[in-house]
Amino acid sequence: MSTDTMRHAMTAATQSDSVPKVNGEIRKVDTDTGKITIRHGEIPNLEMPAMTMVFRVASPDILSKVKTGDQVLFTAEKSNGALTVTSIELLPQK
Repeated sequence: MSTDTMRHAMTAATQSDSVPKVNGEIRKVDTDTGKITIRHGEIPNLEMPAMTMVFRVASPDILSKVKTGDQVLFTAEKSNGALTVTSIELLPQK
């Protein structure tokens, strides 16, 4: 692997590691439009306060992992001008 390739890979890994995971509750999953509605806490990297809003998803697989009412931990970033969920994991039910 070239030095430039390694540097790029390390930079990408550092950037993704710095994206905070946020608690949320799934309010709606729309597989037709590829969007998900989440009631979430503050998202510091997007300078967004806690609220309920619709996000695009980076991959359709994200939509198949969750259902309405699930408690999740997710990451979101601005991608091509759209707020996008880039990863999601289910939290244990209480």
